[in-house]
Amino acid sequence: MSIRNSFVKAARPTAFAVLAVAVAAALGMPQAAHASAFQLKENSAKALGRSFAGSATAGDDASVVVNNPAAMTMLTGTVFQADVTAINFSTKFSGTGTDAFGRPLGGGNGGDGGTTIPVPAFFLSTQVNDRTHIGFAVTAPFGFKTNYNPGWVGRYHALKSDFQSLDATLSASYDLTDNFSIGASVIAQHTKAELTSAVNYNGVAAGLIQQAVAGGVLPAAAAPTYLSTINAVVPPGSDGEARIKGDDWGYGWQLGAFWKLTDSDRLALDYHSKISHTLKGNARFTMPSNVTALLSSPTVAPLLAGAGGVPFSNTTGTAPFTTPAFANLSYWHQGEKYGVGADVTWTKWSTFKELRVNYANPAQPASVETFDWENTLFVSVGGEYYVNDKLTLRGGVAVDGSPTSQAHRDPRVPDGTRRWISVGLGYKPTQKLDLNVGYAHIFVSDAHVNNLSPTGDRLVGNFSDKGNLLAFSAAYHF
Repeated sequence: MSIRNSFVKAARPTAFAVLAVAVAAALGMPQAAHASAFQLKENSAKALGRSFAGSATAGDDASVVVNNPAAMTMLTGTVFQADVTAINFSTKFSGTGTDAFGRPLGGGNGGDGGTTIPVPAFFLSTQVNDRTHIGFAVTAPFGFKTNYNPGWVGRYHALKSDFQSLDATLSASYDLTDNFSIGASVIAQHTKAELTSAVNYNGVAAGLIQQAVAGGVLPAAAAPTYLSTINAVVPPGSDGEARIKGDDWGYGWQLGAFWKLTDSDRLALDYHSKISHTLKGNARFTMPSNVTALLSSPTVAPLLAGAGGVPFSNTTGTAPFTTPAFANLSYWHQGEKYGVGADVTWTKWSTFKELRVNYANPAQPASVETFDWENTLFVSVGGEYYVNDKLTLRGGVAVDGSPTSQAHRDPRVPDGTRRWISVGLGYKPTQKLDLNVGYAHIFVSDAHVNNLSPTGDRLVGNFSDKGNLLAFSAAYHF
């Protein structure tokens, strides 16, 4: 047996003991849903063609059931409308990754972490009498999905991220006067999330040694020896995977107002409440065989009993989570051959201060991620031109601010300021049937990251993003 092997064999029990003593205080989960600007406005092909300018005031669009219930006053009879938007989002990383000791991490750049997903929406509005409307809708107001190649340089920050909110909305409006209407909605929201990332077990073990030195458990002079031992027992590349899934129902409300300023001008104001959730679900872990052997060894296993259990064991968990409040101001001027409008949407992203995930396993301490996001504005202008009674052409531009900053941005949704350019087409084959298509290209500012994982792995670089939206709708007037 070599001198080195003899040393490793002799040193392992002590290293195992240090690992076990410190493990309960040092384990970190993968980053939870650092979900950047994940609001989805895509619920109307007609509005998409104008970059959502006049979203609540342009008229004859049943999406107002969720965009501003007071604007249902512009709908006559009963209308059923179905929309679907294909969202294509591309994100590509260029940069480097290092572990807690500055050693380069192997792996590629993750490929294209974006995806193409369909976002459906369904609306039903009916006129009860001359002054009253009611409506129902099913929409997806929040969501994102990214998925990077396994083994990429940012694997300890994110692999797969899938977040979805689905709303069922019941709305009503009432015309107080011929020129002023009010509306309200009650909202049931189902939110679910699935997050995966790699776990750097070498980084976990090295971090425990560092904490033991900082806490006086080990002398500083002994740290290199123990780190060498750890690198032999759990060498770099000893990766596992963590997967978190959870869901919850939450409830909210909405209030809207609609003014006919003149025969040609309309103004609408809407406020949508925040919706609070407590996501409940499961955390699942995989471990390489050397880590499994270490945690189950006769030296370590008895010490883990004092921590209340074995870390990185499958467990249940909960996480408080809130989708933000937002307000929208919409204006439209209606001419004989054209219409022009503008929208401003304010979103209270400052609600996101932190996300805390609590686990049923007492050996798995709560993970806390700081958000500190800022409130944002979405501003758009657009219009449409009526070629004839059947054909309408649309166009618009928009700027959508990002709530994130480099200090708290990570690869799950690498967001930057977005600039939209949109076009659309409407066609009425009959007086009862209305068909629409809308397209938007989104230019995204480079998203710079300088982010640490819970195990001290640093990802530095840029994400180059872009998006394409293609929407279709059909509305039938009964």
